[in-house]
Amino acid sequence: MTVIKQEDLIQSVADALQFISYYHPKDFIDAVHAAYEREESKAAKDAMAQILINSRMCAMGHRPICQDTGIVTVFLNIGMDVKFEGDMSVEDMCNEGVRRAYTHPDNVLRASVLADPDGKRANTKDNTPAIIHMKLVPGNTVDVHVAAKGGGSEAKSKFAMLNPSDSIVDWVLEQVPKMGAGWCPPGMLGIGIGGTAEKAMLLAKEALLEPIDIQELQARGAQNRAEELRLELFEKVNKLGIGAQGLGGLTTVLDVKVMDYPTHAANKPVAIIPNCAATRHTHFELDGSGPAVMDVPNVEDWPEITWEVGDSVRRVNLDTVTAEDVKDWKTGETVLLSGKMLTGRDAAHKRMVDMIAKGEELPVDLKGRFIYYVGPVDPVREEVVGPAGPTTATRMDKFTRTVLEKTGLLGMIGKSERGQIAIDAIKDNEAVYLMAVGGAAYLVSQAIKAAKVVGFDDLGMEAIYEFEVKDMPVTVAVDTKGESVHRTGPQEWFARINATEV
Repeated sequence: MTVIKQEDLIQSVADALQFISYYHPKDFIDAVHAAYEREESKAAKDAMAQILINSRMCAMGHRPICQDTGIVTVFLNIGMDVKFEGDMSVEDMCNEGVRRAYTHPDNVLRASVLADPDGKRANTKDNTPAIIHMKLVPGNTVDVHVAAKGGGSEAKSKFAMLNPSDSIVDWVLEQVPKMGAGWCPPGMLGIGIGGTAEKAMLLAKEALLEPIDIQELQARGAQNRAEELRLELFEKVNKLGIGAQGLGGLTTVLDVKVMDYPTHAANKPVAIIPNCAATRHTHFELDGSGPAVMDVPNVEDWPEITWEVGDSVRRVNLDTVTAEDVKDWKTGETVLLSGKMLTGRDAAHKRMVDMIAKGEELPVDLKGRFIYYVGPVDPVREEVVGPAGPTTATRMDKFTRTVLEKTGLLGMIGKSERGQIAIDAIKDNEAVYLMAVGGAAYLVSQAIKAAKVVGFDDLGMEAIYEFEVKDMPVTVAVDTKGESVHRTGPQEWFARINATEV
């Protein structure tokens, strides 16, 4: 009988979550670097360069890869010859580990978990509770996988109950373009097949814990149907031309993982869950000898990538830019922003729209200004703000026309594509939408020289800040004429990739 001390599980979960907040798995870095090396799309290559630079900076500085430090999932395989010493349940131990990790003073992680999800949506303040899955298995150890899943990629999960004769490949190829860029490709797709509805979803999530090894599979060949699907989907999804950050390019997925389970004769449940460019997971085992020790990677394993903006970059002073100026901006071009910008996410936009409807004065004047869709991590030490990468812009689409027309806002900054209702509003108001790279939060934060809350401070990380930035890199994603790079880029690269196959 192995005795596992309560404190050992708590501290191991806490240490694992701190570890994965700033260390990418090495297999992921190697895969992104290989994709970067072979990429032919300049926009996609630039995006991957920023992801790699950001990852190395986070590994060295022990700060979060992404401002969205995720909702925690813990998978435990508990040996039947294990006894826990303590007075807490296993779930409570895991949640105490989450609490410690997310409130660690040297590396505070953003608390994103809200209670009463269809009501008050009140922040629990410490990112608890986690999603916890336990199995009792033969043995005398506790095997633990810990993951932190960002909301942008989780929001793109898909499920269907297919007919037994339906093609899974066809369904996946239909769904991936609908996922847009909000899941921050390049990343992985976890696919679960079989069981029941909830089992398929769980299989898809578990599949994402596996290392990237598609090249090894390509070399040896498939040995079962799940591996055949991996190979076929890896090739065909990348031929869609979606590319890094949805800008168009050769690599959309770094690997496709498939797990299956027996199912009812009348059913074929299938789920897709994507993992983003902030892939965060690790594994440890407890054997009674104390808390787990994380295997610290060598920073030399990270490639030393440089990102050059080039001579064609457009430098913009946000304090003096005018509506006339932005009419010259073209989709796909790189812009370096300096000056003062505002921030605002879902909660701030909803409150502003409600106030506009009531005729109330907003706490800030948006006329002629730019708003950045971000909820930053709290700063530590000498930082003015913690990692501050963009959130998914499509969540603000339903507010866009009202805000543009009623406030005179000139531009927005976020990640991923905009929906048609937002594009129409941008075109009608001759505004612009700029894209920052998802998965490069710490790199982006280095461009922020000052930060202060200027409205809705009760919303915490969703408050309205004013940032002062210097040379913050963005891409023009929707111009004043309503052209979207997230449509033109993938269309161009789909045509290029498939033309070479003829």
